[in-house]
Amino acid sequence: MEDKRNIQIIEWEHLDKRKFYVFGVAMTMMIRVSVYPFTLIRTRLQVQKGKSLYHGTFDAFVKILRADGVAGLYRGFLVNTFTLISGQCYVTTYELTRKFVADYSQSNTVKSLVAGGSASLVAQSITVPIDVVSQHLMMQRKGEKMGRFQVRGNLEGQGLIAFGQTKDIIRQILRADGLRGFYRGYVASLLTYIPNSAVWWPFYHFYAEQLSRLCPQECPHIVFQAISGPLAAATASILTNPMDVIRTRVQVEGKSSIILTFRQLMAEEGPWGLMKGLSARIISATPSTIVIVVGYESLKKLSLRPELVDSRHW
Repeated sequence: MEDKRNIQIIEWEHLDKRKFYVFGVAMTMMIRVSVYPFTLIRTRLQVQKGKSLYHGTFDAFVKILRADGVAGLYRGFLVNTFTLISGQCYVTTYELTRKFVADYSQSNTVKSLVAGGSASLVAQSITVPIDVVSQHLMMQRKGEKMGRFQVRGNLEGQGLIAFGQTKDIIRQILRADGLRGFYRGYVASLLTYIPNSAVWWPFYHFYAEQLSRLCPQECPHIVFQAISGPLAAATASILTNPMDVIRTRVQVEGKSSIILTFRQLMAEEGPWGLMKGLSARIISATPSTIVIVVGYESLKKLSLRPELVDSRHW
């Protein structure tokens, strides 16, 4: 009799692609709505000098809420929703690359490492211009600015509709940097997210396999998969946070050199400066990763071809 503790990975060829994409877009949108405020907080913490504005994640949350209301936690959100496209490109690339690598290696670690890195490369090529614009919108505060640019509504005390602010930021980026400005920090993004993605997937499967051995045979797979996701996210966040801080500063402050940005950060704030925003990153990653893992694994099970439904355990 088959041991139910053995986790069977659902591969690309097992899926009904129409269901997979329809459910996937809806799931991704729900996740982005839930975690976006912490993404905004993390970005502000990483850009600020020392603790000039906020003393931590909770302090930033309270101050933004008091100053700008709930809307302040969602600055740049509408622009950021365009990353739904890159999200679908990410999962497609990941699954197809796993299928390709399987012809050369049956090691799940190798397949996950190569597929995770490749998926991130494709996704970041689409995401970086969106990130650049949304990050500048995140930096807008009533009465003052934190980044290089400030929308006219803040200066004149008049509110602009979301797309009016977006258009204003895009114009300022074009005037200051040209089209290249939309790919500012592209290399830093690749150096952040390719390792992050490449590390997350192998650790996710590793933690899931270890927990499956510890849990009773009757324990649903989705339980230890939901625990494995945040553990993998925390591991990847700790390893890649230094590069994430540098990436954010390059994009928001208009820096042109990763090395000079690193040196300046070390001179101003020391090694601890490389860990800025880590708690916000882990806090945002924990619930979002649980939702992503439960959603993604459920999505794949719901998208199974009919003849395979009874062959997979939940």
